[in-house]
Amino acid sequence: MPLGQPVPSRLCRQLAGVTHSARRRTVRRLMAGASLTAGLGLGLSACGGGGTALAQQACAHVNRSISLLHRSEHASDQSQANRLSQDAYDQLRAALPLAAQAAYHDGQWQALMTTISESNRVPESTLVTALSAQCQQADQSGFEPPPRSIPPPPSSSPSSS
Repeated sequence: MPLGQPVPSRLCRQLAGVTHSARRRTVRRLMAGASLTAGLGLGLSACGGGGTALAQQACAHVNRSISLLHRSEHASDQSQANRLSQDAYDQLRAALPLAAQAAYHDGQWQALMTTISESNRVPESTLVTALSAQCQQADQSGFEPPPRSIPPPPSSSPSSS
């Protein structure tokens, strides 16, 4: 209900007995509440981004993990290498719930979740190539829908004879 519009009669009956200025304040509060609710709804729906946004969050952890893993390989002493390697593993495991949610919302991210979940059985260094490729796809996706695995049919244009 835009400002300046007459108040519906049902609302007027509910507000009966209240002074005119108090009625105006109440209507303004109702309008502000409705606007806030609509704004929050729009804002939260924009934040969702489906599985892609969650995959990008998971990939932020994956990218940190890969960086820590590379640093651990070039560490000067074994204790520092072990600490960096453990930090890399922790980052990768922190990515798993986000990747699982991404896969739930969009099956395109199933491979990312599966690859990350293998980190408790396979050395991370073995997974780096796959993780890098999957996260590159997530980072380039933006918020567009995922690419289709089946190409669309060719457009039929009338052929000239």
